Amino acid sequence: MKTPVLDVARIRKDFPILTREVNGQPLLYLDNAATSQTPVQVIDTIVDYYSRYNANIHRGVHTLSQEATDAYEQARVKIQKHFNAAKAHEILFTSGTTHGINLVAQGFTEFLKPGDEIWVSALEHHSNIVPWQMLCQRTGARLRVIPMDEKGELVLQPFREGLSNKTKLVFCNHVSNALGTVNDIEAIIAAAHEVGAAVLVDGAQAAPHIAADLQALDVDFYTVSAHKLCGPTGVGILYGKEAWLEKLPPYQGGGEMIETVTFDKTTYAGLPHKFEAGTPNICGGIAFGAALDYLNAIGMDAIAAYEDQLLAHATEALMKIPGMKIYGESARKTSVISFNLEGIHPYDVGTLLDKMGIAVRTGHHCAQPIMDFYRIPGTVRASFSFYNTLEEADRLAAGVERARQMLS
Repeated sequence: MKTPVLDVARIRKDFPILTREVNGQPLLYLDNAATSQTPVQVIDTIVDYYSRYNANIHRGVHTLSQEATDAYEQARVKIQKHFNAAKAHEILFTSGTTHGINLVAQGFTEFLKPGDEIWVSALEHHSNIVPWQMLCQRTGARLRVIPMDEKGELVLQPFREGLSNKTKLVFCNHVSNALGTVNDIEAIIAAAHEVGAAVLVDGAQAAPHIAADLQALDVDFYTVSAHKLCGPTGVGILYGKEAWLEKLPPYQGGGEMIETVTFDKTTYAGLPHKFEAGTPNICGGIAFGAALDYLNAIGMDAIAAYEDQLLAHATEALMKIPGMKIYGESARKTSVISFNLEGIHPYDVGTLLDKMGIAVRTGHHCAQPIMDFYRIPGTVRASFSFYNTLEEADRLAAGVERARQMLS
C-alpha cells in the first residue's frame, strides 16, 4: 500500500463526526458527493458567530451589525480569491447551486425567443435540466443535448456541429455527480463563445476537488454549494461576469436589493446586492469562507493528488469482486465510484453496507437520464474525500464482497 500524500490521521481529528459509530460499527462515510463533513474549525466559526456577533448586516450602525457585515463581506472576498474571479461583486451569495442555476434561468427569460436553442449535457444533475426545460416552456426555445458514450464521457463533435447563431445558452457540469467524470469544459466554453452563446458551469461536484480559475476559464457563470466543501448547508455562490450580471434582471424583489422605493417606481441596488434580496444566511456565508480557509491550508493540489490515490486504490480493490461493474470510466475522474453487482439491486447492497457502518448513496443520484442511458435502475455510489483512508477503501471492498455473498 502506498504512503498517503497527506497526513490523514491528523486531518481526521478535525472532524468530530468521524469518531461515531453506526449500527455498532465505526462510521465509514462515503457519501461525500452528496454532502461533505464539517471540520471543527468551521463548527467553531458558526458557534462564534451566534455567540458573539449575531446581527443583521448592511443595515445597522451598531457594533454587532458592523462586525457581522465585515465578516460576511470578507467571506465574499475569500471566495472571489479562491476561484480567481476578477471582482468581489461578481460573487453572489445564494442558498446553493440550484438557486444559482434558477437565478440565471429566470433572468434569461427576457433574452430568449422561439427558435433559440439551449444546450445541456447528458451528464447533468436534474437541477441543471429542469430549470432549462421550464425556461424553454416560457420562451419557446429548444433544448438540445450533448450526448455521452459508454465510458461516461461527453461526445463533443455533435455539439460543435450543432452550434449556430441560434445557440444562446450552454450548460454543463464541471464534474458529473453520478460518475465522477471531469468534463472538458474548456472546449465547451470556447466553442460556445465562438457563436456568441453564454455558458453556465455547475461546479458543485468539481469544487471539492478542483479550484477552478474562473478568469482563465472565461466562463460566464459558475455555481457552487458550500456543503460540498466542508461548509454548511443552505449557502452557496453564483459567479457571474459583471457584464452579464448587469444585464440580468433581479431574481427576487425585497429588502437589500433596492436603491430607492416609492409607490410609483423602484430602482435597484448595484452588484452584488441587486440579486441578494432579504436577510441572507449570514452565518453560512461566513462559515463558507472559513471552510475555504481550511481547505486552502491543506492545499487543493495536495487534496487532489491524495484523492486520485484513493480512487485508484478503491477501484482496484472493488474490481476484484466477482460481478462488479463500474459505470464511468473516463480518463479524467474525481474520487467517485458508481457501481453495481451483477443480478443484485443497488438498494439492497446499500442497505447491507449501512448495517456494516458504511454510508454510500444508492439510486439514480438525481441524474436519471444517465441511468436510462445504461438501462439500469440506479447504482451504488461511493464518493471519497481527503479525510477518507486507504484502509477505508479496503473496508468498503470487503463490505461489498460480504454483501454479494449474502445476496447471491
